[in-house]
Amino acid sequence: MENIINKDIVVIGAGLTGLTTAYYLSRAGKDVMLMDKEKRCGGAIQTLNEGGFLFEAGPNTGVLSSPELVSLFDDMKGKCRAQIANPEAKKRWILKNGRWRALPSGPLSAIATPLFSWKDKFRILAEPFRKPGSDPMESVAGLVKRRMGTSYLHYAVDPFIAGIYAGDPEKLVTRYAMPKLYNLEQNYGSFIRGAIKKRKEPKSEIEQRATREVFSVEGGIDRLIEALSHSIPQEQILLNCLQSSVTPERKGFRVVIHHASGEKITIRCNHVVTTSGGFSLPFLLPFIREEEMEAIASLEYARVAQVAVGFNRWNGIKLDAFGGLVPSLEKRNILGILFPSAIFQGRAPEGGALLSVFIGGMRNPEVYAKDDETLKAIAIHEIRNTLQCTNAPDLVKIFRYPFAIPQYGADSLRRLAAIERIERDFPGLILAGNIRDGIGMADRVKQGRKIADSLI
Repeated sequence: MENIINKDIVVIGAGLTGLTTAYYLSRAGKDVMLMDKEKRCGGAIQTLNEGGFLFEAGPNTGVLSSPELVSLFDDMKGKCRAQIANPEAKKRWILKNGRWRALPSGPLSAIATPLFSWKDKFRILAEPFRKPGSDPMESVAGLVKRRMGTSYLHYAVDPFIAGIYAGDPEKLVTRYAMPKLYNLEQNYGSFIRGAIKKRKEPKSEIEQRATREVFSVEGGIDRLIEALSHSIPQEQILLNCLQSSVTPERKGFRVVIHHASGEKITIRCNHVVTTSGGFSLPFLLPFIREEEMEAIASLEYARVAQVAVGFNRWNGIKLDAFGGLVPSLEKRNILGILFPSAIFQGRAPEGGALLSVFIGGMRNPEVYAKDDETLKAIAIHEIRNTLQCTNAPDLVKIFRYPFAIPQYGADSLRRLAAIERIERDFPGLILAGNIRDGIGMADRVKQGRKIADSLI
């Protein structure tokens, strides 16, 4: 039996982007339906609590880098609260020749560090005086080598890109993958000069509160998901949508859903917002021309495995940092190790430690494909080898993400042009999610808020 529903707006995908969009639409009184194929909201975001360890199955941290994210936490006041990172754990470690070194945090430490060559240390001092680049499709690696030098690429940017994108700086295009860095050079002529001038620019009160501090959520990031989903009337959320497809009609759209209950549901609406990954859009939007859809669906995603490792008693080196990143040159089987229990309180038993080891990415896709026992052995070996912990872990959990992080490479221009044409050809259809506009939690919230405002 078919159930036919009329709505103004359908938001497909109940991850952070979709939840944010639907929340602000619902709050404004819009007739909206948020739907997802899973049994729960949140997408990759999921917090687990086991044996005294509070750990994330998906993203571990975000950055308070947008006014929209600050506003969202204001709106969720009383339901969840941001947990700011321990200031004593601000250091980022970089592995060089098997030893952890702190990533420089300023010009003086950049001169003193053994991470960079003396030639590049002088290049860094001269960075404000170099001319801006003229290639809008320049890779991150090309930009960094040109302005800062090869050792800076190898021991600062390469591991940083591994930590953010699980990607390859030679393939990521700065304009799309790191637009703030690109704009510093284009608008101010220099990273250093631009950063100084940006700090001096007047900011509104809400912009001042976007401090770029690392954050989680008290009790885990799931609390933000719960707060958002409970702030939307439950009749406006439809989960367990096993198969869905959208068809344009003479006026508006028809969304056909095959529900887990066996029911077929048809929603007629004026607007559709998709927040799904590029790989799922051919099935969701079968009416799009093949060449247009190929430009979006071909977006490459890094495959990443996260191994959460907990110790009731930690006997390794002092974990007084955010975590450690591993440059490609070190030829290790991991991308890095995050220290959640050093960053946030309440993540491990007293005297213990919680670590998150990241494996795979664009660097080591063959390692990601190995079985769970192998991944567990790799994680424990790297912890013992680099952090000198001899205790056996009390918790090991493995989470795999075959479509973890989109790679904004040279195909981005073609993809964004296709999205623009599709939205123009089918008024009322909005293609959102991480296929554009950034990959961080602040990016997702910002995009969701902007879409909701445009529809309101």
